[in-house]
Amino acid sequence: MCGGPPGARAASDRASLAEDLRALGVEPGSRLLVHASLRRVGRVEGGAGTVAAALGDVLGPAGTIVVPTATSDNSDTSRAFLARTRGMSEDERRRHLRTMPPFDPMTTPSTGMGALAEHVRTSPGAVRSAHPQTSFAALHARAGFFAGDHDPACHLGERSPLARLYEAGASILLLGVGYASCTALHLAEYRYRQDPPTRWYGCMVLRGGRPEWWRYRDVVLDDGDFPEIGAALDRTRHVVKGRVGAAGARLLPLRQAVDFAAGWMAHARTR
Repeated sequence: MCGGPPGARAASDRASLAEDLRALGVEPGSRLLVHASLRRVGRVEGGAGTVAAALGDVLGPAGTIVVPTATSDNSDTSRAFLARTRGMSEDERRRHLRTMPPFDPMTTPSTGMGALAEHVRTSPGAVRSAHPQTSFAALHARAGFFAGDHDPACHLGERSPLARLYEAGASILLLGVGYASCTALHLAEYRYRQDPPTRWYGCMVLRGGRPEWWRYRDVVLDDGDFPEIGAALDRTRHVVKGRVGAAGARLLPLRQAVDFAAGWMAHARTR
């Protein structure tokens, strides 16, 4: 007797995923900022590579895939660092700081961004932006344009790939993840008021081939209200919902999402 247990979903393949993406509304030539949980997409023959190939099939030769490839293991101001060092003595903390790896855009893995992001980052022809904390990787037609120039003192603002995606009329694809993972909403944090709050950040970088601590000041990033913003966005006409594999999926225009979030923040965060 062949097959899985009764009610089990068959593994998705490249063709079925491409069909799901087209049904959701992904169009040839699109610039697509993708956040994905492959675990929620379900069983896929070939894993992340198959998902990336299906995206490439639908986008065609003029399309571009962009993924966040952020890092936190080289920072002493990231949530991951603060959680990891909570309860350490000063000596333990100093020893931990000495072992932290510097960011190298060519080799440093992303942290918590998922298997699809890592597959794109390591794919032949991919371009990764050089921000030591909030880099992006891009693949296909306009990869160099979107990821080739990222001011290291600007996480996710006007001198980041997000601003170029905004101007290019890109779309956001959420595969099995919610708005808490929607990086594009951070661009609204730079725009909802003329003087958004800022703070100091620190991370280990490579300078002249040697590790060096670097400090810079940038906008405070706070995704705590992103699920609430997303719930409001879901009530607009901008969001298309469907399924890709076993995952719930959303497709929405990045520009409208950022503008909506900026208006929401201007009201809610300045009261």
